[in-house]
Amino acid sequence: MEELLKQISEEFDAFKEDAELQVGKGNKAAGTRARKSTLALEKLLKLYRKVSLEESKK
Repeated sequence: MEELLKQISEEFDAFKEDAELQVGKGNKAAGTRARKSTLALEKLLKLYRKVSLEESKK
């Protein structure tokens, strides 16, 4: 579970950096990377929810 939290944190940091580049400097490539990060975050957060529910049942 700790590894999963680390992955979520790293992916969110990457998203935040790219989103700021897109908004602040109009970097289109950064916008593409930010959107890609949101898809990865969605998968990681769904996995977190699944793991969290399993842990709470123990």
